[in-house]
Amino acid sequence: MSFMFGGGRAQPSSAEKIAAAETEVEMISDMFNRLSQSCTKKCIPPEYREADLNKGESVCLDRCVSKFFEVNLKVSEKMQGEAAQRGGAGGVGGGMFGM
Repeated sequence: MSFMFGGGRAQPSSAEKIAAAETEVEMISDMFNRLSQSCTKKCIPPEYREADLNKGESVCLDRCVSKFFEVNLKVSEKMQGEAAQRGGAGGVGGGMFGM
């Protein structure tokens, strides 16, 4: 009866699970670095006048991060849709984090 609950697919091995987790950590780290560089360059001037962010910088960073995630989610959904149309839908889950 395992075909009913397992979906007919072989379960990934421990090594495959570890490799998938490592790949996901690398992808998230890369996304965070791109987000940090992009939004810092856009919102924070290179010469600091005060130790804390002013209101304009804070609002700019908030909007930048929001837009970055919104675009990232849309691109991810589009890519998953195209993969599903080609019949290569390996991952089930939405968005960047596979949830």
